[in-house]
Amino acid sequence: MKPIVTLTLNPTIDAASKTETVRPTHKVRTVDERYDPGGGGINVARVVNELGGRSLAVYLAGGLTGGVLDNMMKRAGVRHWTVPIAGLTRVSHVVHELSTGMEFRFTPEGPEILEEEWRTCLEQLTMLDFDYLVASGSLPRGVPEDFYRTVAGIATAKRAKFVLDTSGPALKAALGHGIHLAKPSRGELEGLTGRDLKDPDALVSAARELVASGAVEHLAITMGHEGALLVSAAAVKRLRAPEVEVRSAVGAGDSFVAAMTLGLALGRPLDEAFALGVAAGTATVTTIGTELCRREVVEALYETLMRE
Repeated sequence: MKPIVTLTLNPTIDAASKTETVRPTHKVRTVDERYDPGGGGINVARVVNELGGRSLAVYLAGGLTGGVLDNMMKRAGVRHWTVPIAGLTRVSHVVHELSTGMEFRFTPEGPEILEEEWRTCLEQLTMLDFDYLVASGSLPRGVPEDFYRTVAGIATAKRAKFVLDTSGPALKAALGHGIHLAKPSRGELEGLTGRDLKDPDALVSAARELVASGAVEHLAITMGHEGALLVSAAAVKRLRAPEVEVRSAVGAGDSFVAAMTLGLALGRPLDEAFALGVAAGTATVTTIGTELCRREVVEALYETLMRE
């Protein structure tokens, strides 16, 4: 199997810590600090590796923080290809409040990307050999809304499968241009369609319309603790998430995408790859902060789902 290539346009150094109480004005002392390389595609690459697959993370990074991110990727054992930019790579922070169990997430918007930088990124993607390309995350400032549509065209030219996890105008612009798998949340799909999709039948109907229109081949919709819905031309499948102690939602969607894509790349049937995605997303919510899923937990949850 060729490495699964992931694309992250707005990566981050993810910091996580704990404190008893988050208070304004006063200095908030934190403990158990943790730092991980992050951003949609980078998280996907990390989980692919954790589950025994091979990945190559392509991302834009710059400044002193960009160098730190590169070093973190090396330490994490994730193969990467950095597209240098002039701006500083952002640093995000997640704080877990022990007194309430609540989680506070601080996410900067990140640098503005110059045209020559995002064009260089496209050029470098054309140089890579892959069967699966996963683009995950929002578009940073300076990148045109139809960027992922262009990326989809690169994948199509290579006869590769394109997986997209984004939302808003970036997702809308890419629909109908060769998306093998898209993974919006229910809220993101509501934003895309302009419809209230809380009713299960309405959700299935909206997803079927998108698939039937040729906008996307497979649509996996994540619904938090309610699990996920898979819609393709051949089938509609729901899976409830196994009951677990939820500690943090950070990276759960990325973990879902990573595991489902890896399952497809390994030749597993669509429903089994979908179950693997649900297992990985569920496993990730059992970890705190920026830690992602562990392979043994994913495999155990997957076996549980396959018995249902």
